[in-house]
Amino acid sequence: MPNYQSSSIEAARKRVAGMLAEVRRDAGLFGHEVAARCGWNKSKVSRIENALTSPSDADIRAWCEACGALGQAADIVAASRNADSMYSEWKRLQRTGLRQLQESRVPLYERTRLLRSYASHVVPGLFQTPAYAYALLSAIGRFHGAPDDTAEAVAARMARAHVLHDAAHRFTLLVEESVLRYQIGDAATTAGQLGHLLSAMSLPAVSLGIIPFAASKRGMWTLEAFNIFDDQRVHVELLTAQVTLTAPGEVGMYVKAWAELRELAVYGAEARALVSAAIDAVH
Repeated sequence: MPNYQSSSIEAARKRVAGMLAEVRRDAGLFGHEVAARCGWNKSKVSRIENALTSPSDADIRAWCEACGALGQAADIVAASRNADSMYSEWKRLQRTGLRQLQESRVPLYERTRLLRSYASHVVPGLFQTPAYAYALLSAIGRFHGAPDDTAEAVAARMARAHVLHDAAHRFTLLVEESVLRYQIGDAATTAGQLGHLLSAMSLPAVSLGIIPFAASKRGMWTLEAFNIFDDQRVHVELLTAQVTLTAPGEVGMYVKAWAELRELAVYGAEARALVSAAIDAVH
């Protein structure tokens, strides 16, 4: 299990472990008997039932077959895959390139009515220019060793941004001032991106707040980038993976953190002044 701990992920994995344990008990078998029938070391059964090891699809089918319950395998496999999807490694998501990943997110963005975003490192995808997105996705693809389809991925990311112009959606974005100062691509790319942010601030559906370096009495520390979708789910972006949280308690914690970060931000003319100052610093 990765170092990033989440009760949502742990609960989902424990549910799968419990389903398998129930199948074993219903069959009247002990753990060592299931292990023998599957050709495993008996410790493997214990690790799976205690949610210390995530079973593969093949493990689940072998387990159910050993217990005479092969008909239950499909449901348990589905539950296991759902648990795995909560912690999605980028190398798996990007194994066929970056374009497909960009396209796969379109339905989620289209059905979300209120998207709250917090950015501490780079400008969020919905607000990126093609040049900025190309520079960033090129670096991401190189780092993770993904197939090079950067141009197609950028086109898909730009197409996804159509939701910004839909009156049925609202976007509230918080950006650390440091994001304005990090150079992605060359100077022209960075300046163009900052100019695009100024334009995005005028969109009716968009609210953009900048958290200044000089924010006083900062009671909320800088966090990893995250998106909150309609109070229903949160995507947290780590270096190695995307974590999806759906447990109400965990979603609520990110909503609370976002609200506290919002109080640190400046808006309107003050926010525009910070963006303009960052543009001037590039030249």
